[in-house]
Amino acid sequence: MSGGKTQPPTGPRGKVVMLKTARKRSVASQRWLTRQLNDPYVAAAKAQGWRSRAAFKLIELDDKFGLISKGSRVIDLGAAPGGWTQVAMKRGAAVVVGVDLLPVDPVPGATLIQGDFNDDDMPARLSSLMGGKADLVMSDMAPNTTGHAATDHIRIIALTELALHFAFDALAPGGAFVAKVFQGGSEEQLLKPMKQRFASVRHAKPASSRKESSELYVVAKGFRPNGLQD
Repeated sequence: MSGGKTQPPTGPRGKVVMLKTARKRSVASQRWLTRQLNDPYVAAAKAQGWRSRAAFKLIELDDKFGLISKGSRVIDLGAAPGGWTQVAMKRGAAVVVGVDLLPVDPVPGATLIQGDFNDDDMPARLSSLMGGKADLVMSDMAPNTTGHAATDHIRIIALTELALHFAFDALAPGGAFVAKVFQGGSEEQLLKPMKQRFASVRHAKPASSRKESSELYVVAKGFRPNGLQD
C-alpha cells in the first residue's frame, strides 16, 4: 500500500466493462455497478490495499494542504469503512482514533470506536485515548441522499455543522478540520463560525471526486480556541 500514489492506473485499452446480466437488479443498481466496474480509482484502491476509493481524496487533500503531520493526533469521524484512517496512519500520524455508528474492521495501529461522536462525553473520551487534543479532525461523512439536491445539501451541511462543533471541543490550538460538503449555496451558516475560529478556510474538489458529484471538501487550518480575539 502506497501513501503517496494518487493517480490510478488506466483500464486495459480503455475498454468499458458492462454487466453480463441484470439479475433482477434495479436500473439504479445496474448503473452503480457499471460505474464501479469502470472506475479507475476503485481498481487502484483495490490494487493498493485501500478500503475505498475515498482514500485518494484524502491523499490529494493532504498533498495540497499538508493536513497530516508526522507524529500528529487525528480523529476520523464517520470512519467506516476505514480508508481515511488507513491514509492517516500511512502518512505518519502517531495516534488515529476513528468513530462510526457502524463497526469498522481493525486498522493496524489505529483505535476504532463504534459509537456516536455526538455523545456528550466523546471529546473527552477521545482526548484521553489520544493523550491530548487532536491536531486534525476529519470527516468524510454524508447522510443518505434523497435525490433532491436542495434537501441533500441541507442535510450534509447540518451533519458537517455537528462535526465542526465537535472539532471546536476536540482540536488543539493550531489544529485543522476537513469535511465533505455539497455545493448548494447555503453554506454561510457553516462558513461564518468556521472563519471566526480558523486562520484559513478553503474549498477543494479532489480529482478523485467524481465529476458528476456535487461534493466539495472544506479545509480549515490554524484553529483558534477563543476565536478572532485570540
